[in-house]
Amino acid sequence: MDTRKHIRRIAPVAMTLALLIACGPTGKLGHIRRQELAATLALSRNEIDEERKVIAVSRRDTLTVKDDSGNTVLIMKAVKDDASGEMVATEVLDAAVITARFRNVAERNGRIDLRFEIIVPAQLQDTRWQLRFYPDMFLLEDSLRLEPVLITGSQYRRQQLRGYQQYDKFLRSIVTDSCRFLDRRNLEIFIRRNMPQLYALKTDTTYVSDESFRSLYGVTEEKAVEHYTNHFGIKLNERRKSRKDAMFAQYVKSPILTRGIRLDTVLKNAGGDFVYQYTQSIATRPKLRKVDIVLSGDIFEGDQRIYSMARSQALSFYISSLSSLTDGSERYLTRTIERRAAANTACYIDFRSGRAEVEPALGNNREELARIRENIVQLLRNTAFELDSIVIGASASPEGAQAANEALSQKRASSVAAYFDRFIRSYRDSVQRELNEEARNSFTLTVDEHGKETVGRMKARKADLPAIPFNAHSAGENWSMLSYLVDTDSVLTASQKITYTKCLEIKDLDLREKELSTTSFYPRLREILYPKLRTVRFDFYLHRRGMIKESVRTTELDTAYMKGVEALKERDYTTALTYLKDYKDFNTAIAYVSLDYNASAMAILKDLEKTAPVNYMLALLYARNEDDQNAVQHYLTSCKQDPSYVFRGNLDPEIYVLIQRYGLNKQDDNAFADAY
Repeated sequence: MDTRKHIRRIAPVAMTLALLIACGPTGKLGHIRRQELAATLALSRNEIDEERKVIAVSRRDTLTVKDDSGNTVLIMKAVKDDASGEMVATEVLDAAVITARFRNVAERNGRIDLRFEIIVPAQLQDTRWQLRFYPDMFLLEDSLRLEPVLITGSQYRRQQLRGYQQYDKFLRSIVTDSCRFLDRRNLEIFIRRNMPQLYALKTDTTYVSDESFRSLYGVTEEKAVEHYTNHFGIKLNERRKSRKDAMFAQYVKSPILTRGIRLDTVLKNAGGDFVYQYTQSIATRPKLRKVDIVLSGDIFEGDQRIYSMARSQALSFYISSLSSLTDGSERYLTRTIERRAAANTACYIDFRSGRAEVEPALGNNREELARIRENIVQLLRNTAFELDSIVIGASASPEGAQAANEALSQKRASSVAAYFDRFIRSYRDSVQRELNEEARNSFTLTVDEHGKETVGRMKARKADLPAIPFNAHSAGENWSMLSYLVDTDSVLTASQKITYTKCLEIKDLDLREKELSTTSFYPRLREILYPKLRTVRFDFYLHRRGMIKESVRTTELDTAYMKGVEALKERDYTTALTYLKDYKDFNTAIAYVSLDYNASAMAILKDLEKTAPVNYMLALLYARNEDDQNAVQHYLTSCKQDPSYVFRGNLDPEIYVLIQRYGLNKQDDNAFADAY
């Protein structure tokens, strides 16, 4: 054979194979690696196209606004002519290639919508591959992996489905009916030959217990069935069950994900770049100013990662928040401090029937009296207030004559007053004894003009506890408390409560009580409710120590308002509104606008002085209401009052639309570019 001819024959074939290999996945992967190809992130073209449409649509052909001097100024939708440099009216916006790596996004109702595109070049796509893209979000000190986007080649998906088919075939090989392991034919032959009586019952539904079966034939049904059961088959079947997870991993090397992903699309060919519009909504956080999105990705062939893409350049979203307009000025409250003050409490002191003596051992008196004594001691020791007097009023239950009840309650009030007057005298004496004891155990050192030292006892201080006058009076029969107890009683029926209400129409209290005593529920009133009416009320009257005037006006920081301001700065708008809603000022309006309560904000702002921030906020609200005339007027006024709002307007999307639509502030573009 001529070797050279043979070589010439096989050379074209080898070149063809090499060309196919170079064009196949391996060669393509090499090209991707050499070029370090990766998907890219970009601002959402759909969103910017929509924004351009909004900018292009004019609510009016021409706007009429007023300048500082009150002169009329006409503003029309315009752009700068590149040739002449003049601002000319136009309805057309030129297309633009989006190359920016940042965007200002507005915070609305406590949430932010981030919209971006994942652009996958055609060179990265192949029917044998699955592309997996992972957007990572960075905000404050946190990072969060967003739901991935998968692009699956058609051949890759067929391979996935083939694995599922093989696994499904394996699952079908697992026997679920245990009767299939029973040799029914031989079992029937055994019964027919050895147990003809039982075989005769083949078509009979009569139940035969296991004990009866054993007594008749000497072998249990369980033993017969076990003998003709394929135990090896059962063991093999159980082994298959135990290997389900392992077989799934063997057949399904790359499972099809259905949860935790944003998209999984199947591509049949790489006809061009693939673009996915990704939207992620996040809740605002305190101090959140910026969010970065970074994209990474992998190429998989089967279950093998064959290429990892470099992380993309960050796409930044700057959060436009109205919280930066918060007025942090301190707010003060003017309070009037009264010299005199009062405090009160009530106690339940039991008395024997018809008696007025205070008996500590009776009922729950010991605990109640101790509680009142503690209250009095705290007031006597109070360094801010001095106790002037104590008024004691005793009330009675309605049984018996009204006059007798009032007289008895007067006696009881006087008895309680005398009891606590004795307590205060005793307490004053004990305090004085303590001061005297302290003086006896303390010494003073004095030095005369000749340097002689003399040691002496300290002089006892006098207890600064003045005598407290008591005023005791009768509070009469406590019908108001009785009505409350009846109304809230869970035992009395509705009809019984109606009967009680009708009895209240009787003006004479003795007749009213007599009528109540005839009702079926009177025993409950007398035994359960009446004892709660025998109360003693204490009213303590005090004055501020060292204060001569009856009232003094003071100014102090409004801490509640300042908490609302801090919450507003931290973008916790719901909390801010709970503190600020009653103030109805500029900061309240910011909280309303940030939560999208625009009508409430407008109602507040219209009544405020038209400062630069107020005019700016009104411009924003009118823009949201699609009232371009008022929006532009208030925005231009705010810019005249404070030029910083020229730049601020470019950060708020609603104002930015107006700026672009009507060509506002074009003279400040260069300054804006320098500032940013």
